[in-house]
Amino acid sequence: MNKLTPTEETAMMAVWKSKGGIVKDILEQYPDPKIPYTTLASTLKNLEKKGFITSRKYGNVYAYSPGISEEEYAKKTLSGLVKNHFENSFKELVTFFAKEEKISSAELKEIIDLIEKNKS
Repeated sequence: MNKLTPTEETAMMAVWKSKGGIVKDILEQYPDPKIPYTTLASTLKNLEKKGFITSRKYGNVYAYSPGISEEEYAKKTLSGLVKNHFENSFKELVTFFAKEEKISSAELKEIIDLIEKNKS
């Protein structure tokens, strides 16, 4: 899977939030300050070339739909992050957050409980 640029990732977030639509619909979901319409249209075309969205033409207007779910993208992105920065170890990722005090012991206990629950 190709990695998205920050601009493309923001556009994908707007596509997921709007559940697709024409450029105007997607732009409405965009955070402020909004980018120009033409910039978003170009970004959406790039995302389509990369396989992240699909389009359907209605007259001279394109309607876009997500080609990949937000969950699927998050899984692949996180897996790549863990592989490239944490020696392919989720344990190293959690350890990093613990050392940086970004996760509490209560949250870690919740994670352990979830793991134990899913083993059953």
